[in-house]
Amino acid sequence: MTVLDDIIAGVREDLEARRAQVPFEELKRLAAQAPAPRDAYAALGGADDPRLQLKVIAEVKRKSPSKGALAEISDPAGLAARYERGGAAVISVLTEQRRFNGSLEDFDAVRAAVQLPLLRKDFNVDEYQIWEARAHGADLVLLIVAALDDEQLRSFLALTHELGMNALVETHTAEEIDRAAAAGARIIGVNVRNLKTLDVDLSLFAGLAGRIPAGAVVVAESGVRDAADVEHYAAHGANAVLVGEALVRDNAPEQAIAEFGAAGAAAIAARA
Repeated sequence: MTVLDDIIAGVREDLEARRAQVPFEELKRLAAQAPAPRDAYAALGGADDPRLQLKVIAEVKRKSPSKGALAEISDPAGLAARYERGGAAVISVLTEQRRFNGSLEDFDAVRAAVQLPLLRKDFNVDEYQIWEARAHGADLVLLIVAALDDEQLRSFLALTHELGMNALVETHTAEEIDRAAAAGARIIGVNVRNLKTLDVDLSLFAGLAGRIPAGAVVVAESGVRDAADVEHYAAHGANAVLVGEALVRDNAPEQAIAEFGAAGAAAIAARA
C-alpha cells in the first residue's frame, strides 16, 4: 500500500462518520444556503491576465506525513488574516485529520476571518466532500488525479463548476497532466512531491509545466523553502505557488509572501 492509499483509507473512514452526522440531503440544503463562492480562477490570474505577477496560495498546515509536526497554529484565523495582509491571492486550509491534524473547524474559523478565496485542502474521493466544501464556504477544492479515475475526475470537476467553485487539479506526471487537461481542468498544479513515496524533486516542475495547456493557471506545489525556489518555479512557467511549511514556520509570513511575490514577478518578467 502506498502512502496515498493509506491516507485515502483513513479519509474514507472519517468521511463515513461525518456522513452519519450530516445526511446528504441536509448537506445539500446547507450548501444552497452558503454565500456565493468567490472566483479563485480570477484571483490566480485567469486566462486574460498578462501573468506578470506570481500569485501565492498560502496554506494553514499544522503537520505533514513527510515532516511531522510543523507548527501548533492555535489561531488559524489569525494566521490566515496575516496571509491576507501579506498579499496572498488564495488561502488553503488543510482539513484532513489523521495525517495533517486539520479540521473543518479550522476551515470555518478561517472563512469567518478573511475575504479571500479559500481552498478546502483534502483528499476528495466522494462527491459528498465537494458538497461539504461548498456548505462550509469553500471556493476551491483539490482534485488529485492520482487518487481518481477519469470518470471520477470529470464528474467531480463538473460538480465543482456546477456549484460555482473551481478546482485545483493536482498532477505529478505527464500522463496525469494529459488526463487533467482532457477533463477540462482550468487550474492545474504540478506537485513535485510524489504522494505515493513522499519523495520531492524540484526539477520535475521544469519538465512538466510546459505540457499544461494555454489558458490554464499553472500552480507549483511543494518544495518551496525560500524566494530562490519561488524564482525557479516562476522561471519555468508557474503562475502561482502553493506554500505551507515555509510560511507556518516563518515568524513574519506577511513579509515572506511579499518576498515570494517579488521574486516570482522578476522571474516572470525575465522570461516574457
